[in-house]
Amino acid sequence: MKLSIIVPVFNEESTISHVLESLTRIQFPCAVETIVVDDGSTDRTAANLALMNRDNIFKVHTSLINLGKGAAVRYGLEYVEGDYVVIQDADLELNPLDLLNLLQPVLENGAEVVYGSRFKGRRKGFAKVPWFTILANTILTSYTNVLFGSRLTDMATAYKLVKTDIAKTLNLRCIGFEFDPEITAKLLRTGHKIVEVPIEYAPRSNAQGKKIGWKDGFRFMYHLTRYRLAPADSLLKRVKRQES
Repeated sequence: MKLSIIVPVFNEESTISHVLESLTRIQFPCAVETIVVDDGSTDRTAANLALMNRDNIFKVHTSLINLGKGAAVRYGLEYVEGDYVVIQDADLELNPLDLLNLLQPVLENGAEVVYGSRFKGRRKGFAKVPWFTILANTILTSYTNVLFGSRLTDMATAYKLVKTDIAKTLNLRCIGFEFDPEITAKLLRTGHKIVEVPIEYAPRSNAQGKKIGWKDGFRFMYHLTRYRLAPADSLLKRVKRQES
């Protein structure tokens, strides 16, 4: 088995090197490739990437302009060669070691989709999570469960591991942070079971560079509703629909 790790990054000069170093130190139980997509960074992110990648350990792709996380992930998917693909944010809110936990349901039971839940089991860092983050997650995840009949605890988690064949059949159209509700909605609508495992969480503030805000919560609810009501055949890529 081979795991593809997509690292979308925008203006994370202070953390990108640490994230990539952490990934290289992990002893994965399978082959791994890391695909870094620099989404038009204007700070020293590109320079730090160049220093980290002097030996071409990673696949690095650069956008000349900032488009958004969703666009960066979709771009990275075009270069994925692994059997499974997972998203690794570059902001250090999540511990890369938890990728090993996400792999366990795959290796043990052949799970096709695994989410790392920041709120399942309340692992290290939970006590530092702001109350409004817990409230927002509760509302968004509960809304997701009502719409799709699921039993998730963390819809908006950044750690989403998906079998590559499945990810590439989804008609993803996201540009920004709506990537999270879009892929979740389309996975659930197309009948895929999402397994959750607990992960650590070290939330950062807006002053520390956090890019997502409360307004995004309303956008998430809009997109969840939109894809719940959308025609089922619009959720998969056209080529896939023609084959079926």
